[in-house]
Amino acid sequence: MGQFELCATLWKDPPLAGGLVALLDDVAVLARAAAASIDDIGAAAAKAGAKAAGVVVDDAAVTPQYVRSLAAERELPIIKRIAVGSLRNKFFIILPAVLLLSQFVPWLLTPILMLGGAYLCYEGAEKVWAKIAHHDASGAGEEKVQDEKTLVSGAVRTDLILSAEIMVISLNEVIDQAFWSRLAILAVVAVVITVLVYGVVALIVKMDDVGLRLSQRSGAVATFGRGLVKAMPVVLSVLTVVGTAAMLWVGGHILLLGTNELNLHFLYEAVHHVEVAAHDATGVLGGLVGWLVNTVASAILGLIVGALVVLVMTLTLHRRKSKPAAATRTDGTIPAQPSRSAQRRDAPADRAPRD
Repeated sequence: MGQFELCATLWKDPPLAGGLVALLDDVAVLARAAAASIDDIGAAAAKAGAKAAGVVVDDAAVTPQYVRSLAAERELPIIKRIAVGSLRNKFFIILPAVLLLSQFVPWLLTPILMLGGAYLCYEGAEKVWAKIAHHDASGAGEEKVQDEKTLVSGAVRTDLILSAEIMVISLNEVIDQAFWSRLAILAVVAVVITVLVYGVVALIVKMDDVGLRLSQRSGAVATFGRGLVKAMPVVLSVLTVVGTAAMLWVGGHILLLGTNELNLHFLYEAVHHVEVAAHDATGVLGGLVGWLVNTVASAILGLIVGALVVLVMTLTLHRRKSKPAAATRTDGTIPAQPSRSAQRRDAPADRAPRD
């Protein structure tokens, strides 16, 4: 082959340029596919997160009660520690567990979730009982001496249940996706929900500090700041009540749906029948009234189940813990042994003292 023919052949079919163009074309196709996949994951995560919005509100209402007794400068660090614990819950416990269970033993998800619901019912009912039995004074004293590690541990335990509910609800929305798509979607939901919840919590607990700074200004801004400072204790008290109600509502709703999943339909059907009747009887307000009926029914179920668990715990575990090794007085305190000087003072008078 002559030099002219070789150049003509290379010009007609250049191997290096053709391979590079093909490679770039493949990269472009993969990039478009990846972008489409990211869009799909984002849309699915938004849909799944929207379905769990009710539990997100409950989580945001429950958490502020854990920092009520703390000094102002410790509130944000504690919320940060709880948020980090929440992410650990989601990524190291809940996410692997729900993915593996949904992949291999999906029938176990409902019973495990119901156990978490029963725990929420127990926590809510215990708070209601403490309020009714006027245990607030002693409870407040215990809360003041409670260390930060205990506060964080309690908040993270409660978050574990609420986060599990959020992740399982989200999983149900994307159960038909492939395994890796489910993993990516739930990871996005975990991060977004955690940032949203604890961002709102941080905003709530620091509003009084914001009000205090505004009150140092002049005019309407100062008036607004003073009103904000006065309002925040009431807001936090209301959030405590809402948080307790949320525990009962979410826990009862988990149990209600779980019994239906386990083919025990009578409770779910009874609540659903009343909900539909209320919806049909209230016209344009039917959606709201039906939701309220379902919510109240779930909370009542949660209170009943929680009260039963509190009763069982009181008669078993709590009684064993409070049972002292030595004899106790009627008020539960162990009588102190008399001192040596008191023993000598109370000795019989006819005993002759030694020289």
